[in-house]
Amino acid sequence: MNDEVRFLAKNLRVDQRMIAEMIAPGSRVLDIGCGDGELLDLLFRTRKCDARGIEIDMALVTRAVAHGMPVMQGDADNDLEHYPDGAFDYAVLSRTLQAVERPREVLRQMLRISARAVVSFPNFGHWFMRWQLLRTGRMPNTPAWPRPWYETPNIHPCTIRDFFALCEEESYEVEAWFALDEAGRRSPWRRSLGLANLFGEQAVLMLRKSPGGG
Repeated sequence: MNDEVRFLAKNLRVDQRMIAEMIAPGSRVLDIGCGDGELLDLLFRTRKCDARGIEIDMALVTRAVAHGMPVMQGDADNDLEHYPDGAFDYAVLSRTLQAVERPREVLRQMLRISARAVVSFPNFGHWFMRWQLLRTGRMPNTPAWPRPWYETPNIHPCTIRDFFALCEEESYEVEAWFALDEAGRRSPWRRSLGLANLFGEQAVLMLRKSPGGG
């Protein structure tokens, strides 16, 4: 990561910084659930991307637009179908998959409108989540899952292993993936899905349709 990227990325979550590094310069990017547009700004300034976003929270949309970001109000579950096939090189969904109503359909739409989908999500299979649930019998609270169950927007928590199983069912090829902790350290178990599922607090993956996968 060069000095310019470090400066602009310092306030972003670690998964967003990694996503920015995974996206090729000059690409067309749609950031779904883009918040106030910080990732868009990073992609525009450091990767020279044609980057735009949709966000369901109107207050965040207003903030992004006020800072010159091309963001419109939109819902991942219902609005992706309005984009034409192949409109983007990348569709990004960072820390949002677990909060959508139809994650399988959202992924299908992402890989219809773009060549690649980049997804990040907190891993519900992390050992500390399992230990908290075993010890207390209650829904866990961690930095990656900070809200109590009655306030969380997350309706479809999943594990890294769950996500790989879905990719296999849907014939998606995982081009690259990382398991990370909240501090940004990459899991050293890159080649072991089982260990990554146990020790990774979050995952970042790049997907594309498998050749002949439809």
